[in-house]
Amino acid sequence: MEFPNQNPENSHYPYINTNNNNPLQFTIHLPSSNPNSNFSFVQNSDDNSNSMQNPNPSSVQNHLLSLSIPRKRRRGRPRSTTPFANQVYSLPTFPTPAAQSSSLASSSSQFVQRHMLNSNFNYNNNSNSSSSTITTSQNVSGDVSDEIIVINKEATAEALIALTAGFPADSLTDEEIDAGVVSVVGGIEQVNYILIRNHIITRWRENVSRWLTKDMFINVIPQHCTRLLDSAYNYLVSRGYINFGVAPAIKEKIPADANKPNVIVIGAGLAGLAAARQLLSFGFKVTVLEGRKRPGGRVYTKKMEGGNKTAAADLGGSVLTGTLGNPLGILARQLSYTLHKIRDKCPLYKVDGKPVDVELDQKVEMDFNSLLDKAGKLRQLMGEVAQDVSLGAALETCRPVYGDAVDQEEKSLFNWHLANLEYANAGLLSKLSLAFWDQDDPYDMGGDHCFLPGGNGRLVQALAENVPILYEKTVHSIRYGSEGVQVVAGGQVFEGDMALCTVPLGVLKNGSIKFIPELPQRKLDGIKRLGFGLLNKVAMLFPYVFWPTDLDTFGHLSDDPSRRGEFFLFYSYATVAGGPLLIALVAGEAAHTFETMPPTDAVSQVLQILKGIFGPQGIEVPEPIQTVCTRWGADPFSLGSYSNVAVGASGDDYDILAESVGDGRLFFAGEATTRRYPATMHGALLSGFREAANMAHYSSVRTLRQRVERNPSKNAHSCASLLTDLFREPDLEFGSFSVIFGRKNTELKSTAILRVTFSGPQKRNQEGLKSDPQHSNKLLFQQLQSHFNQQQELHVYTLLSRQQVLELREVRGGDEMRLNHLCEKLGVKLVGRKGLGPSADPVIASIKAERGNRKPASNSLTLKSGALKSKSSALKQKMVRKAKILRKDNSSAPVNIVPSGGNADGSSSSATLSASSPNVTVDATLAANADGSTSGFTMAVAESITPVAAVAPGLTLQ
Repeated sequence: MEFPNQNPENSHYPYINTNNNNPLQFTIHLPSSNPNSNFSFVQNSDDNSNSMQNPNPSSVQNHLLSLSIPRKRRRGRPRSTTPFANQVYSLPTFPTPAAQSSSLASSSSQFVQRHMLNSNFNYNNNSNSSSSTITTSQNVSGDVSDEIIVINKEATAEALIALTAGFPADSLTDEEIDAGVVSVVGGIEQVNYILIRNHIITRWRENVSRWLTKDMFINVIPQHCTRLLDSAYNYLVSRGYINFGVAPAIKEKIPADANKPNVIVIGAGLAGLAAARQLLSFGFKVTVLEGRKRPGGRVYTKKMEGGNKTAAADLGGSVLTGTLGNPLGILARQLSYTLHKIRDKCPLYKVDGKPVDVELDQKVEMDFNSLLDKAGKLRQLMGEVAQDVSLGAALETCRPVYGDAVDQEEKSLFNWHLANLEYANAGLLSKLSLAFWDQDDPYDMGGDHCFLPGGNGRLVQALAENVPILYEKTVHSIRYGSEGVQVVAGGQVFEGDMALCTVPLGVLKNGSIKFIPELPQRKLDGIKRLGFGLLNKVAMLFPYVFWPTDLDTFGHLSDDPSRRGEFFLFYSYATVAGGPLLIALVAGEAAHTFETMPPTDAVSQVLQILKGIFGPQGIEVPEPIQTVCTRWGADPFSLGSYSNVAVGASGDDYDILAESVGDGRLFFAGEATTRRYPATMHGALLSGFREAANMAHYSSVRTLRQRVERNPSKNAHSCASLLTDLFREPDLEFGSFSVIFGRKNTELKSTAILRVTFSGPQKRNQEGLKSDPQHSNKLLFQQLQSHFNQQQELHVYTLLSRQQVLELREVRGGDEMRLNHLCEKLGVKLVGRKGLGPSADPVIASIKAERGNRKPASNSLTLKSGALKSKSSALKQKMVRKAKILRKDNSSAPVNIVPSGGNADGSSSSATLSASSPNVTVDATLAANADGSTSGFTMAVAESITPVAAVAPGLTLQ
């Protein structure tokens, strides 16, 4: 659906302005308090090229995630009284004349590619430019790896599909960067990765009931991008973006026997069930502890029945808020469940039951939206002070003072909209943050808002199938430490390698679970700052449908502002519940009062409202067969409904709640841990997928670390070879320096491993600097190179902080100046692999685990548990070679290579190199091949010696 081509005053909705002189140029205006958050799309009629003009690239990147009506303003009532008919608009369709449609299709991939390349360039250079123009990338070098690949002609459409899954069209997510999906952020490699990623997601969406394999892409992804295919595919699978759910082909992938550690999941809500299923598919042993007698948590479908009538009532989460990319919608597709779009018509009725005048309804709604606009401008003017001000206070400040000319009906209408806003946030306006109450709006799922016929419990049951859940296990304490976790529940102690806590924020706020040791103060403060609101319902099963069947919703006004949220909105489930079911909502302050109201009184008031509406129409309202009143605030397993951003809190607090503690032993999931999708069912599900991936990562790191630490002496060769493989794809390269570091820990103080390569024949100076003639003798290591048939490289290492690496990279003057900076300014020593010592092992293990199953650039070395084997058969004879090391005074010292290992036939498969001079002593193990060539060093330089750079301070490595 295209956006309307109009510019309504004070609009809160995306609209399009078309250039009358050029019908192919239009501007999409986005709902935001930021006047720069719009972008233009231009289709040039002369060359069919596209350009996107963006006055504020960073803001557009956020808004590209969702070009939709802000969800939190429209969660309750569909918009029926304005030209904007739907609650949520679809992504825009670029208007193109029919005559140009084919040419545009052929250039669609170029549009996305050019846009992404330009965006990445700006990202890498931290550009603050106020505008950007997309230009075609040129392959100057002719290297195939420097080309933007073309998978098909649908790159633009595939980018939009990826948007619905939460991926920016032209950049990486923070999670992808942390996972190290590309070797260098920015540039053509990233563009190609994004194209591949988007294509995989699109192929998955075509048929979500099959298991997507990498082999399906072999014929469409160029061979030189195989590593990017591996990276994208592994990332999407491990984090639950593809190949998830309950289709038979997906369930078949769960291994029969677990081969990974035991994991305890606390809570069988959507987050816990999603995580459990993922962990089972990864091969973990999973135990789910649930305090209730049922799964689902705050998603609860109750079967109501009486006489010969039955109906399924969603007493908790009920509305799928947006279906584009919604994983719950994908589950419904896998199960062949149809979704019912909530229809737009939502009439309102006055206190006396008479319908509200349509024109007055429209006027007040426009006034209300204008008020929200003013509140948005106010918070912009207030800046940081807005964090300490409530949305309610801002609305009261901006709200015009009603005079005698405004009647009670208009006041009641306005209060109804305030109640609808409190329903959307499950919180009182007086407690919502003015600055951040709608911080998640840019990430809104596009598409229709829907009911699932038969209730959302059908999805819960499908997710819970074959998941080991222990019911009525109320968790009292969680102990976590370096050795694992212990969970005390129902008088039993459950032990595991890791635990995932998915309990609602209300339970964390209440302190119902004791954490040993206490949670970090940072997390405790986040729990305290975030709000947790309340929504209640009255479900009524009637003997027949007496209300209009063309309605899914209708509203009722109150003349008491303090009771504005009391039964203010009704959901008709007659078309989806299997019987004549009505549900009345109670929001805001009324939801708290409702908790203590006798159920009979509540039902009587609802019936009185219904009789007031339908009685004057000559419609008799029968007594209900069965009624249910919820008490989510009193439920000990929830203590509320869903989260919101309270005064003093921000979106950062969702991230804080999502942080694991105990060095990867205790994890957290649930709707209150997702910054993008809080207070939603799909947000809870996605958080479970997220934490399953995090738990698998930490488990892999620990497993690899334990292998290294269990017997470091036997694994010395393996560690050296592992280090060699990791440096085949370094994270940074400059001159003869290369660096690897952990992607997960991006702090400047985090540890990195630096390698300096001494090799020959010398490459030309890439930095355009001339070599110093006095050092043209190539010094120490070029001589070594010549004696090893110019096939060997000598590597020395050191541990640095990420910040030191970045400083070293910025040093100008070539490798000579970098070596000087490294040794003189930073005061570090360059050593061989053994010289790094065991302190480097955890860093190496962590980096290896993060890179996952990424194939190394070369597989010339095969790792075994503690041995390094050459690719070919053993040497036919022993070797003794000699080289020379130049002293500082240009004299030389002999270097001997002595066989140090024997094969079964008596030949040697390695040799030990030893060299001495007044300033350096080197010991290295040289792996040798059958033909006399060599395949690598395992080298150690004594810790006590002078650094290599001190031996030849003027050494120029080019």
